[in-house]
Amino acid sequence: MIRFLLSRLLQGVIVIFMVITITFFLSKMIPGGLIQNEKNVSPVTLKAQAEYYGWDKPLIVQWWKQIVHYATFDMPESTHFRGRYIDEIIASGFPVSASVAVLALSIALSIGIPVGAISALKPHTLEDRVSMLATTTGICTPTMVSGPIIALVLGLHLRWFNASGWQESGDVVLPAVTLGIIYSAYIARLMRGSLRETLALEFIRTARAKGAGEIAVVFRHAMKLACLPVLNFLGPAAAGLLTGSFVVETTFQLPGLGQFFIAAVKNNDHQLTMGLSVLFAALIVFFNLLVDLLQAWLNPRIRLQA
Repeated sequence: MIRFLLSRLLQGVIVIFMVITITFFLSKMIPGGLIQNEKNVSPVTLKAQAEYYGWDKPLIVQWWKQIVHYATFDMPESTHFRGRYIDEIIASGFPVSASVAVLALSIALSIGIPVGAISALKPHTLEDRVSMLATTTGICTPTMVSGPIIALVLGLHLRWFNASGWQESGDVVLPAVTLGIIYSAYIARLMRGSLRETLALEFIRTARAKGAGEIAVVFRHAMKLACLPVLNFLGPAAAGLLTGSFVVETTFQLPGLGQFFIAAVKNNDHQLTMGLSVLFAALIVFFNLLVDLLQAWLNPRIRLQA
């Protein structure tokens, strides 16, 4: 176990190192700058800006400075949000994105797993066809379509929730429902396929031959193994939800991480873009490690090896 954790920790450090390196050099290839696109900017102003942010240094020196920033957790200053550091910006938007992510993931699991299980237990029936049609519709409908529709129906017409903004505790519901419906569709399809394969395995037939009831066969034997593909999906899905859905947060005007990422790209804020990219990579590493540990707990035949 210790060897496995150390190995994954080393792999995670390498992944984050590569993310910093690739993001840095890609950002340097993007033309333009903070004020280069403005009219009547004097060369003196451009030189002062470059000296302030260290852009006049050699490229390898700038890259190494970024590595030191993240290795020592001394985050640099944002070039667009003047006077605010990257960790402060992330800390201000992360609670909003996390609130939406937790509720959306809860909705996705509470809908996706039962729907997928029912479809697997009743294949080729009306319930199966209707549920798979619904999941296909959910997967094929982008959030830029489903989000405004949900806001229009539940927010403007029925007035159950605010259509946009972040003033009340209930403002988390509509964006979470928008994301939860889509992710529940993926989970339902994964659950259906995995449970059907599991129910056809030999140990399930053995359990039935020994007189185990259908409920015991499904919930005590099959569900643990059938949930493994869902766990694999939840690792990167949870990381993506926590870093904010750009479209959903823009649609519902949420002050989460999504708006900061869009602002960073629009305003050539390479520091903030890199900070959010590193956060996303770190969350993927963490949740993949958590998924591996949960898989080993659910299936004793899986051994944690480096």
